[in-house]
Amino acid sequence: MIKRKIAVVGLGYVGLPVAVEFGKEQEVIGFDINQNRIDGLNNGIDITNEVTEEDLKATSITFTADPSDLKQADFIIVAVPTPITENKQPDLTPLLKASETVGSNIAKGTIVVYESTVYPGATEDDCVPVLEKVSGMTCGEDFYVGYSPERINPGDKVHTFKTITKVVSGQNEEVLDIVASVYEDVVDAGVHKASSIKVAEAAKVIENTQRDLNISLMNELSVIFEKLNIDTADVLAAAGTKWNFLNFSPGLVGGHCIGVDPYYLTHKAEKIGHHPEVILAGRKTNDNVGKFIATSLIKQMIKKNMPVQGSTVTVLGFTFKENVPDLRNTRVIDIVTELEEFGINVQITDAHANSGEAYEEYGIDLISYKELKPADAAVFAVPHEVYLEEGWAMFDHLLKHGKGIVFDVKSRLKRNDSLRDISLLRL
Repeated sequence: MIKRKIAVVGLGYVGLPVAVEFGKEQEVIGFDINQNRIDGLNNGIDITNEVTEEDLKATSITFTADPSDLKQADFIIVAVPTPITENKQPDLTPLLKASETVGSNIAKGTIVVYESTVYPGATEDDCVPVLEKVSGMTCGEDFYVGYSPERINPGDKVHTFKTITKVVSGQNEEVLDIVASVYEDVVDAGVHKASSIKVAEAAKVIENTQRDLNISLMNELSVIFEKLNIDTADVLAAAGTKWNFLNFSPGLVGGHCIGVDPYYLTHKAEKIGHHPEVILAGRKTNDNVGKFIATSLIKQMIKKNMPVQGSTVTVLGFTFKENVPDLRNTRVIDIVTELEEFGINVQITDAHANSGEAYEEYGIDLISYKELKPADAAVFAVPHEVYLEEGWAMFDHLLKHGKGIVFDVKSRLKRNDSLRDISLLRL
């Protein structure tokens, strides 16, 4: 099969690792509309920390913000964000804008493969019409489309683009075979050929919906056990001894996947006349976790006769998950907002987040770890490795006189190592 000239549109957490792996094997065009991003990559800097400078040096990638460079490619991978609006509706703006860019610079015979998470039907019903309108060409005759859902897990150095089975699909058998062949060249785990584009789209969106629902169950159990004065982590440790018990834990559900993707599926479900009660109930539960954490902390402060209004609480970690700088859809903001509504002075620090981005997106002023003032309580929201390495010792600095309350959101601190003068709360 003839080697395809590959271009990747969108060089974020998904697109860059894809471009790098292909770039290790052949020449690749890496396109992004952000010139600063392009400049950084050309200087060997990846602000997402997903690839190293050595990785970039080992590739043959032409990083560009000039869309006309896409004309050189005949296999274009689109990996742009698919967020939701404030009303929790799918926002296809980045995807449709990317489709306009591709359509304006597409050559005959090109295959366009979308990796962005969407609802079933979006590739053919939403993206293809844009490609056709802008290009003046006909899909299925002049160019072709496929869909291969991304499975990148930010910060995960074990489950990577190369080691995770790649689901692929195409609008016909010939296109499917080509798409499968292209990805097989770089994905060691191999590919799975989905029977249709819609099947591949649906497979992706239910992967994270399933995780969302399982976590929502754990979060609801955590609320129940808190009222029963039972430690949820202890319950899960005991239940986990059964061979078929699923290993899920309570916690904040944010980010650009699990906290977003279910809304794409529920949107489509409602469009066809079905109200997805279970999925939406799980989303509601997970969206309320931040408020539950804040109110549980305040209740404990009241029990200990600690003043609430005017007190200081330190929040450790602000990214959506540990060991990454990604702030998109972080639900730590829910904890901060709820605490501030009670008149609490909240100071936030994060070992990986960009302070400028935090202020631009959330109006949050991040404080460096060393500049934190001793607080009455601390919320260990994101267990970055740098914090775990210090362990309980860090609270000698973070809490007034080493005393107070610590809410360990992800139960990563060993309870037996806790200090006598610190009250430990966990989800």
